[in-house]
Amino acid sequence: MKKVKILLSAFVIMASLQSCKDKNNLEEVVAVPEPQKEEAAPMGNPDDVKAEEGPFQVAKLGYAYDALAPYIDAKTMEIHYSKHYKKYIDNLNKAIKGTDLENKTIEEIFRTLDMENKAVRNNGGGFYNHTFFWEVMGPNAGGAPKGALAEAINKDFGSFDAFKTQFSEAAATQFGSGWAWLVLDGSGKLVVTSTPNQDNPLMPNAIVKGKPVLALDVWEHAYYLNYQNKRPDYITAFFNVINWDAVGKKYDAALAAM
Repeated sequence: MKKVKILLSAFVIMASLQSCKDKNNLEEVVAVPEPQKEEAAPMGNPDDVKAEEGPFQVAKLGYAYDALAPYIDAKTMEIHYSKHYKKYIDNLNKAIKGTDLENKTIEEIFRTLDMENKAVRNNGGGFYNHTFFWEVMGPNAGGAPKGALAEAINKDFGSFDAFKTQFSEAAATQFGSGWAWLVLDGSGKLVVTSTPNQDNPLMPNAIVKGKPVLALDVWEHAYYLNYQNKRPDYITAFFNVINWDAVGKKYDAALAAM
């Protein structure tokens, strides 16, 4: 019996020692913090965007960067307006500095444009085309045109739906970067056309010349963040942000200037 008690005592002591050893070998468990949700970078104010010194300056956007969402997302608008657009203007001002072009309007520059002057051609087009683009879009827009413009579209295309189909096709099939346009040609007829890069219907090389009435930017920087390679989806979405009142005024002005 005494031997049994001694054995039991020895067992208890050995178990205690092993328990202490195990405790000493335990690693400290550190609580892993839950991943923090990354906050979206705040959108800037388009009114704060200013071009460098020169005769051509940033045109007021007229609405917030997120005003055209979900059709055109806020981040795309911010980058497009504050980076791409501004750079075209800054480069245009540099390209014409010290030349007789400094005292001309952009339309006057296009009228006698040397198409080999790539700095003025590309950046002048970038300035004019984008300024025009901002003006024909707006929040709570879309729908269909009214008044004289609606009548002219029905007359020259057969119907508004036929115009949409033709305009969408011109935008979708413009290879690479460029623009789709609705213009009033020299005969007073509305015509759909497209141009590559930053060219436009006011330039001497235009296949279809005329006064722009509506424009759609199909450069990838205009839609890639939201639509990736799905340009047709972007084109469809564009019809939800067209400010037809502004487009109608451009049509009226173009018609009056003929």
